[in-house]
Amino acid sequence: MASPGTKKKGLSPTAYGGIDGDKYEPYVSPAKLIPEITPRAIILGIVLGIIFGAANAYLGLRVGMTVTASIPVAVISMGILRGILKKGTILENNIVQTVGSAGESLAAGIIFTVPALILMNMIPSLTTIFLIALLGGLLGVLMMIPLRHVLMVKEHGNLPFPEGTGCAEVLVAGEEGGRGIRKVFAGVGIGALYKLLMDSSALGLWSDSPEGKLPYYKSAAVGMDTYPALLGVGFIIGPRISALMLAGGALGWLVLIPLISALGSASETPIYPAIDLIRNMEPGDIWDRYIRYIGAGAVAVGGIVSLIKSFPLMIQSFGKGFGTTDQSGLRTRKDLPKWLVLGGCLLLAIIIYAVPQLEINFLGAILLIFFTFFFVTVSARVVGLIGGSSLPISGMTIAALLATSLIFTLMGWTGAAGKFAALSIGAVVCVAISCAGDISQ
Repeated sequence: MASPGTKKKGLSPTAYGGIDGDKYEPYVSPAKLIPEITPRAIILGIVLGIIFGAANAYLGLRVGMTVTASIPVAVISMGILRGILKKGTILENNIVQTVGSAGESLAAGIIFTVPALILMNMIPSLTTIFLIALLGGLLGVLMMIPLRHVLMVKEHGNLPFPEGTGCAEVLVAGEEGGRGIRKVFAGVGIGALYKLLMDSSALGLWSDSPEGKLPYYKSAAVGMDTYPALLGVGFIIGPRISALMLAGGALGWLVLIPLISALGSASETPIYPAIDLIRNMEPGDIWDRYIRYIGAGAVAVGGIVSLIKSFPLMIQSFGKGFGTTDQSGLRTRKDLPKWLVLGGCLLLAIIIYAVPQLEINFLGAILLIFFTFFFVTVSARVVGLIGGSSLPISGMTIAALLATSLIFTLMGWTGAAGKFAALSIGAVVCVAISCAGDISQ
């Protein structure tokens, strides 16, 4: 193993796998102590978090998806700390991108749920929105802690964490300077130019979402989102996972949507959950009314399989956390004690039940904790496979909301109060999912 002061060039090839996670030596040696959580890192992270949180809130409300802020914040942080201030370590830059990307993850959790309350004329107060963000964020981070060793160490190489690895490559390039950092900023410049030429609010030379129907193939359509950020994500996650995502899109738009259109066109009444006749729907309407829910179900089933696979390792991780403490003193082995994590989750559950603004009863609080733990595990694993930008937050939230609504209906908790409680549960779970995915990245 290299000594703490050994000079390295780029990430080690073993960062991508091929070695046991417990034996992998990070770019900064675990035995090396350098400035990390400093006031300048936290303040800069908060400022960038506010900016990217606002930007992603607008993007999500406009097009229905957000883009992870981790890599852009890492680039900006590096430019400010190392380029302008001529200060800062690679670990400080990492803290900045971690804090800065938290704004985006919180925004994603809120914008996918709170508008539903507004549309149903149950307008939440700013205090309620703040509590949803605070409690959901804390739950997501706390529940991620016991999964860290399982998913990041034990699954080293099996879960590539593509965008987290991308952040690491960016920070290492900035640390070493030269050609690496020039490539990073060249990519930023090309992306900005492309966006300027494409964006309808700027030059608008071409559509950002071209789409066309296939002739002689009813209700089938082919299209794409031509965002430079998504192109960058594709390069990071690699051809295999990109191909899987493309296959999922092709299955939905070229198989399932035409099939639903063909089978449902003869119906004289709308088929739930749509309120229009299928024969009058465009492909996008069928996707919104039916395919989205199929995707939510697929995410839930995949999550169950992932949870079952990870369960033995999770039990092992929890078992090691109680009654034993790591004596190595290494920076990368320090976690909050498991008893503190469990106590924090229990305390948050009590607060969620006690806070009147959320209108969540005791059973609702139990359901919230259960769904949060389940989907936090799923979220972290999905981020490990395809990155945070592709995390199906809305699909997992829909699955949690559907299950909660079904249980509430069976218990007779309907009406405005039941709807508000179900949506509050969905909102807290959504924020927790998003924050857990971000912190795992």
